[in-house]
Amino acid sequence: MRLIVTANATPFLTGGATYHFDGLVAALRERGHDVETLRFPFTFHPEESILRLMDWCETLDLEAPNGQRVDKVISLQFPGYGVRHPRHVVWIMHQHRIVYDLYPDEPEEAVQRLHELIPPFDNRVLALAERLFANSRNVSARLSRFNGLAAEPLYHPPPLAGHFRQGEALNYVFMPSRMETLKRQGLVLEAARLWRAPVTCVLAGRGGLLETNKRFIAEHDLGERVVILEDCPDAEKLALYANCLGVLYPPRDEDYGYVTLEAQLAGKPVVTCDDSGGPLELIEDGATGFVVAPTAQAIADAVDRLWDDREGAREMGRLGLARYQERGISWDDVVDRLTE
Repeated sequence: MRLIVTANATPFLTGGATYHFDGLVAALRERGHDVETLRFPFTFHPEESILRLMDWCETLDLEAPNGQRVDKVISLQFPGYGVRHPRHVVWIMHQHRIVYDLYPDEPEEAVQRLHELIPPFDNRVLALAERLFANSRNVSARLSRFNGLAAEPLYHPPPLAGHFRQGEALNYVFMPSRMETLKRQGLVLEAARLWRAPVTCVLAGRGGLLETNKRFIAEHDLGERVVILEDCPDAEKLALYANCLGVLYPPRDEDYGYVTLEAQLAGKPVVTCDDSGGPLELIEDGATGFVVAPTAQAIADAVDRLWDDREGAREMGRLGLARYQERGISWDDVVDRLTE
């Protein structure tokens, strides 16, 4: 097939969306499809730029640009999923959450305007899709709740899926994630003050709260309990997963969450929270990890449980790996579903 895949481009910001897009394009090409990519320049501010991009995308007809026939368009992100094509498949990473589940109690005027205009846009353009998928049940549930639209969950493997290995558990827990409010590293730092186990927490990543987290560690004398790795090359990341006692991943209402999948591929239990969204689709409390309240004490207690029962932690990790394998998550399955 001759395909166009659309997504956003945000300068100097790399994360799960980038890996998702790159993984899909590579998988489609490996299966012999002729793929072109279309990346829309997206900025959160000023809000007016979002409205301009919405308008432009909705008028963009990709059926035969410059006379070149396109068999199908696959769109991943807002507002690029507004483009037009008779065979348009949308696989939603997430919507523009600030106007949905993250809409503030006292919004600024610009955000209020987005709140008025984006849901009708989503309702209009997504209803035209030939097929509608979401990257998790959590994202699908939001779409149903706010827009009354049904999207089929379609899972995909994390980056480096074929390179994870299982190693001996050492005396540290691991949390790789961008340092932002929704990822809740602050909750983990508070927990590190409370657990009694002789366990170090290794945080890997950068982000807007990096300096805030560094100050907290210094102010509370946590230098021997918490280590931050701003740069974590793939080889080091794989080693840290392989040899940790467990993985901490307590985000607030995550869309999908590669960390959960990566931990399971490394055979490690995951500590997550009962409001963490996507990870709850993959973690069974007491079987493949712990699902706890979003409090520092609850996370600290879970770390102590991993330490006190290391054989139990190993068994949870083994079961997590088995459950991942049973799900049959693969790019081949994704390509089959998106191109059928």
